[in-house]
Amino acid sequence: MKKIVIALSLLTVMTSCVSKKKYADLEAKNKETQDLLNTCTVKLNSCLEEKAGLKASVDGLKEHNQTLISQSKDMTVLTTKGAENIEKALESIKEKDLKISRMQDALTKKDSVTLAVVTSLKSAVGISDPDIEINVEKGVVFISIADKLLFKSGSYEVTDKAKGVLAKVAKVVNDKPDFECMVEGHTDNVPYVGNGVLLDNWDLSVKRSTSIIRVLTGQLGVKPEQLIAAGRSSYVPLVANDSAENKARNRRTRIVVLPKIDQFYEMVEKEMKKQQKQ
Repeated sequence: MKKIVIALSLLTVMTSCVSKKKYADLEAKNKETQDLLNTCTVKLNSCLEEKAGLKASVDGLKEHNQTLISQSKDMTVLTTKGAENIEKALESIKEKDLKISRMQDALTKKDSVTLAVVTSLKSAVGISDPDIEINVEKGVVFISIADKLLFKSGSYEVTDKAKGVLAKVAKVVNDKPDFECMVEGHTDNVPYVGNGVLLDNWDLSVKRSTSIIRVLTGQLGVKPEQLIAAGRSSYVPLVANDSAENKARNRRTRIVVLPKIDQFYEMVEKEMKKQQKQ
């Protein structure tokens, strides 16, 4: 009996020892598995976060791509409109260049006519006389004649000597029926002491202009519709009225030869029509 009890005791002790060892192994394996699970969980969470980030990036790229597509369409529309606008602008520039070219051609013709007038005047009147000046300013011909060739001092009656000079001017004017002539009277600054008919230098300058016009139309065959009477008194001097010599220079009659405005525009219009037919 005693031996049996001892045997059972030994068997119990051996069984207890084996269970504890297995338990320890299982516990170790369980811990290892738990650690592995924890590691996997961390990695999984990291992957999920990375996936979420990538998804957000993809969504952002899709949205950006859609924006680019939309902008590309807008740019296509803008480019088309821009091309149309550029084409219209180029057409407008071409039209303006053509108009400018036509105007320049017309002005060139006008200048050619003006040059011909100057040449004719200088040939007819003579350029050596210091009392007669012929020049061109802005396409207009000016003939300036000293008063001592035209009038006596303080008078508005044209001298016989002046009629010879005016006859040469009349010949050139008559050769240019499409031109007008403005006859300008100019005085010095000495106040005019008249006979009651003329009040001042204004009256004297205009009266001298009309006197010359009467000679040109009544005796030299110039058409009245080509002539314009004007007086400038002493207010447009060539030089200061500070000496007898300078005052003599300022006392003058200026004949301005210029094309009729309507004739000039007809010239331009004719040139434009000619260009359009080409």
